Amino acid sequence: MYKFKSLETTGILFAMVAYLSFSFLDVMQKTAVIYHSIFQLLFIKYFFTLFLSYMESRRKKNYKFYISNNLKLQFFRSVLSLLESGCFVLSFRYLTLADAHSIASLTPIIVVALSAIILREKVSLKIWIAIFIGFLGVLIIMRPGLSIFDPKSLIPLIAAFFLGMYQIVTRKASEFDSTETSLFYTSSIGIILMSIFAYFYWQPLQSFSYFLFLGIGIFFSIGIYFQIIALSMARASIIQPFHYTLVFWAIILGYFFYGDFPDLYTLLGASIITLSGIYVLKNRYS
Repeated sequence: MYKFKSLETTGILFAMVAYLSFSFLDVMQKTAVIYHSIFQLLFIKYFFTLFLSYMESRRKKNYKFYISNNLKLQFFRSVLSLLESGCFVLSFRYLTLADAHSIASLTPIIVVALSAIILREKVSLKIWIAIFIGFLGVLIIMRPGLSIFDPKSLIPLIAAFFLGMYQIVTRKASEFDSTETSLFYTSSIGIILMSIFAYFYWQPLQSFSYFLFLGIGIFFSIGIYFQIIALSMARASIIQPFHYTLVFWAIILGYFFYGDFPDLYTLLGASIITLSGIYVLKNRYS
């Protein structure tokens, strides 16, 4: 029992480092998206993901990681990954890190809602009420119908929806393929499609482009890999709530690097989303 708890504690530490790495990734992306097309940035991320899939397959001694038992599902999953990543990076061009992450933090709640709708999983009335409260938190941040409402705030909300779909499909894909196989197809399809779009929407590289690209690749790889390790050591129900540390880091790093500090409505909305999300995850998996 003690060994199990110790393993889960280690998994939590890996998860926290993973989300911190994702936060630094977002800082890099917010700067890079100003000077480069989204397709260039996604190409870099998927290039590093391909390398990661190879390293993970070597670690597990799975030398046939490129063989999938459900190609259609892997293709659909890859397209969803492109859509959520593209929308999320695009949101950084128009919104602060804190605003984008606060709205996108609705993702775990969306996953539970979609699980009930798509996978027909049973969800209690209390959970549905918590999900509704979470959406109220998003409305507080976005303030639709008021003059302060910015339609661009819909971008991270769309990203959260696609990410929720992506996680549902990933859960289904795990029944057929290993993690490294899913990483391989996500990266391969992403590289092929993004290389085509990047060619038509190519932006000239700056002197600092290589530094940004390297940072994006490194922080993205660390985040993904440490998240994989975390989930291998601890239950998803234990790891998932730490997803909300992204909002915390977004506020700190957004202020440190860009001088952005969320207003009272964003802080209130983010708090409501976080609390309702943790309640949903805690009771959904209990």
